[in-house]
Amino acid sequence: MSSLAPAVAADGTIQLATVKVRQWKMAISLGIATLLLFLLFLLVPRDGVSTFRLGDPSSSIELPNVSVPTAATSWGVLIVLFLLTLWAVWDAWSYRRTGVWLPIVYGVLAIFAFLTWAAAGGLVPVTGLLFGSLSLAIPLIFGALGGVIGERVGVVNVAIEGQFLLGAFSAALLASITGNPFVGLIGAMIGGVLVAFVLAAFSIKYLVDQVIVGVVLNVLVTGLTGFLYGALLVPNETTLNRPVRFTRWEIPVLGDIPILGPVLFNQTFIVYLMYFTVGIVAWGLYRTRWGLRLRAVGEHPQAADTVGIKVNTSRFWNVSLAGAIAGIGGAYFTLVSVGQFTKEMTAGLGFIALAAVIFGRWDPIRATLAALLFGFATNLQNLLTVLGTPIPSEFMLMLPYLVTIIAVAGFAGQIRGPAAAGKPYIKG
Repeated sequence: MSSLAPAVAADGTIQLATVKVRQWKMAISLGIATLLLFLLFLLVPRDGVSTFRLGDPSSSIELPNVSVPTAATSWGVLIVLFLLTLWAVWDAWSYRRTGVWLPIVYGVLAIFAFLTWAAAGGLVPVTGLLFGSLSLAIPLIFGALGGVIGERVGVVNVAIEGQFLLGAFSAALLASITGNPFVGLIGAMIGGVLVAFVLAAFSIKYLVDQVIVGVVLNVLVTGLTGFLYGALLVPNETTLNRPVRFTRWEIPVLGDIPILGPVLFNQTFIVYLMYFTVGIVAWGLYRTRWGLRLRAVGEHPQAADTVGIKVNTSRFWNVSLAGAIAGIGGAYFTLVSVGQFTKEMTAGLGFIALAAVIFGRWDPIRATLAALLFGFATNLQNLLTVLGTPIPSEFMLMLPYLVTIIAVAGFAGQIRGPAAAGKPYIKG
């Protein structure tokens, strides 16, 4: 990579000189991953045949299972990973930026090698693995989108966990009373807005530290929903905690695409709503007047104010919008995945959604991809437990959180967020 740096010429004038900078982060990261896989295959060798099931019972196109020799395939793919690592090292040594394709290809091959090793003598249902990963990632994606909007406008949205919980509770209650999941979904959005409203009021109007307000709100909503669950839902479970759930809608033709068709196009309304929301937020953030104003308020509120943008009003409404989107993620728990509200059912996923925001560099598309990564790591934990790998179950349980720590500390540690995020604006 190269950048411009000022330099003083012989005649005293200041000129810009090109300074070359080596970027070793990618090469080091790939090297560590390759070394860990090498040690795993060397110290815990596994032999036999690994089978990948590509077909799905709901698909009209049947694909045969693919069986590969475990040891030979694992070591063969590891050699390819080593070569890709050398490629990244050569790019860094030559002052070149490594292409995006390299970490993507490396990641796919590394996962394939690991699954081949783990599935020795067993079966990996590929479609089921991807389907479960997407299901686990849906609330994270909605939470991450809420976090991106909130922080882009200058308010750190630590209260995603609370928005999840109150959204899940409201959805279960209203969908049970009305018998309509769409009413429950609207109730979840209102629940998310209520939490966001309090966050916005204290952090924008009363200038309270945004992180402290967010943490307090999470604790408050956890206690409130826990109390209401015991006092209201448990004694009236059949009438107040039996929400009508969304059913799957298969899209013709697209749903018959092998492997990805059942995963992407045989889903519930909330999943299709996620596709639309990600697209509209990504488009609106960079292509509309709303997005330009939002980013201006989050980067330089004083400059935004001078051109007539009402900074605090813009922050207030956009934080409320972020709460509504995060509330949809809460509805997914009670209207799709679980089917009823239980105490503390979100289990800290709001904080992982916040990590996805940082890992995704405050960008809607990248944050969505980060949420999908966390969903895959969580589902992989379940699969490896079923396959009976020699990896301890305790390590499997902490795998999603380990990925979160690596993502935030290893890859996103030096990423700069919106300049005015977390800073209250006082009009001078």
